[in-house]
Amino acid sequence: MSAFFITGTDTEVGKTYVTSLLLKFLAKHKRKALGFKPIAAGAEEAFGQLVNEDALSLMECASVHGKYEQINPICFAPPIAPHIAAKRAGVEVSVQVLHKHYLALDDLGAEFRLVEGAGGWALPINDTQYLYDWVIAEQLPVILVVGMKLGCLNHTLLTMQVLQSQGVKCVGWIANQIDRDMAEFDENLASLRQRISAPLLAVAPYTEETPTLQIHAALTNLFGIDL
Repeated sequence: MSAFFITGTDTEVGKTYVTSLLLKFLAKHKRKALGFKPIAAGAEEAFGQLVNEDALSLMECASVHGKYEQINPICFAPPIAPHIAAKRAGVEVSVQVLHKHYLALDDLGAEFRLVEGAGGWALPINDTQYLYDWVIAEQLPVILVVGMKLGCLNHTLLTMQVLQSQGVKCVGWIANQIDRDMAEFDENLASLRQRISAPLLAVAPYTEETPTLQIHAALTNLFGIDL
């Protein structure tokens, strides 16, 4: 079983969008893939429980399915920082709690687990711990989603520096164009490729039609897929 943690340069940079496309890519190539959203904030009640739109998207695109509470075990209604939502709800969120939920996926039989984070890399989960503490404890390799917009160079390079300083293995990054009118897109992409040692896995161009990923060889190598 191969597992990857998908983080982003910020909130609203397309982590769910990219993770869903990766799940579809794996499903297309007959791989048993599961999406996992351990923490979500921003949900509505349906079927007698809180459900998050991003988690539902991962479930829809996956080729391996579980119950909602397995795919998104920690879910809060207000769209606020999860550690604040947890405190208001009187819910314990910790590295140990996340580990328990992660182990519960073992019985689902996935070849690949794509674990989507919340917000950016440094997301508090309680007063002393961050979501990256759990990622590091599980030794999950990281895929970084870069929201291609003005300011992405700073956000990306700072995130990469932190990953490196923490000894986290970043297996690659995906450029997601979230600003349709971004000036000098190609030049910014080239600047990032020049400055980042991790490989560019794919590019997601801005589109209002059918979403697509421009797949690079590094991604097929990572997933062991021959095109």
